[in-house]
Amino acid sequence: MSDFFGIEIPDAGAIFLGMVAVHIAAGVTAVVAGATVMLTRKGTRRHRRVGWTYLLALAVIFVTMVVMVAIRWPLNLHLLALGTLSVTAASLGVLNRRRKWADSWHIIAIGTSYIAMLTAFYGDNGPQLPIWSLLPGWAFWVLPTIVGAPIIWWAVHRRARRGLPRA
Repeated sequence: MSDFFGIEIPDAGAIFLGMVAVHIAAGVTAVVAGATVMLTRKGTRRHRRVGWTYLLALAVIFVTMVVMVAIRWPLNLHLLALGTLSVTAASLGVLNRRRKWADSWHIIAIGTSYIAMLTAFYGDNGPQLPIWSLLPGWAFWVLPTIVGAPIIWWAVHRRARRGLPRA
């Protein structure tokens, strides 16, 4: 096992460690871009640009995750499931914008993508993180949804109440 800021990384060869490095960089990018896009005004150039940054980072996370899962098969199938959910939800969110369907579906899909991505991170690394390590095991798998679902609900209802135009 290798150690990266207190998080143990399995010794599964050079390819695996290379994928971990790219995966971490993409993960940090996705978390920051996802939070930024949520806080920017919808429909603006910045919102769209940062949104595409989130999607690109998520795609890199997914590809590196698939390689790492293949190397350590079948130990991380749960991460494959969460990664697939995250990319599928994000893809549906993009499709929603392209087809100009209801804004609520875009918000729900992208929000679900972000929650699934965070759930995978905390589920895999939570027990090794400061403060998080004090939580019971189940918390790593449900806290992102417990926090994120009400935020998604609020965003959907806020958008509908204001009768805001499509972004």
